Amino acid sequence: MSEERKEQDEQRESRLSDAYHRMLNEVTEDLEKLEDKTSKAITEALENARDRVQQASDLTREEAHEVMDYLRRDLQDLGAYLDNRSSDWRGWLQIDLGLIEASIKNALERIADRTRVEITELTARAQVMGEWHTGEITGPGELLCKQCGHPVHMTKVGRIPPCSNCHNTTFRRGPGGTEAE
Repeated sequence: MSEERKEQDEQRESRLSDAYHRMLNEVTEDLEKLEDKTSKAITEALENARDRVQQASDLTREEAHEVMDYLRRDLQDLGAYLDNRSSDWRGWLQIDLGLIEASIKNALERIADRTRVEITELTARAQVMGEWHTGEITGPGELLCKQCGHPVHMTKVGRIPPCSNCHNTTFRRGPGGTEAE
């Protein structure tokens, strides 16, 4: 890969990761203001956050939509985790909380504590995604390779790398995740 192409890829990843952070914060703030937290309202909050972040950044419409889909997938998985377990949202991450950026930790804490039922409703009505792929952006947490089971520990928002063990490109959430094998 040429140095120029590598630099372009790194810049794009940085833009998308930054957009993920900003959308998560926008959605969190919107959800705290809502009294009606139906799945329709949550979907609208995601779409509004997408539009605001896209307008305030150098993202294309397609990139903004892509980041919104990544954030929706992660929130759906968090909601399903909370719905299926008695433990709190910290178990979903499967990594040391000290390794997580404070802003992501704060946003997840606010969303999980205030919108547990609402995210569960969104999850139940949404298409089940259940797979994470190399190259996608995701928030912190543990992903397991669907081929060999090797963990990938995401300590911050970023692009999912191939499995370091077998180079597979498809993952599921770690032991705390929602997908059953």
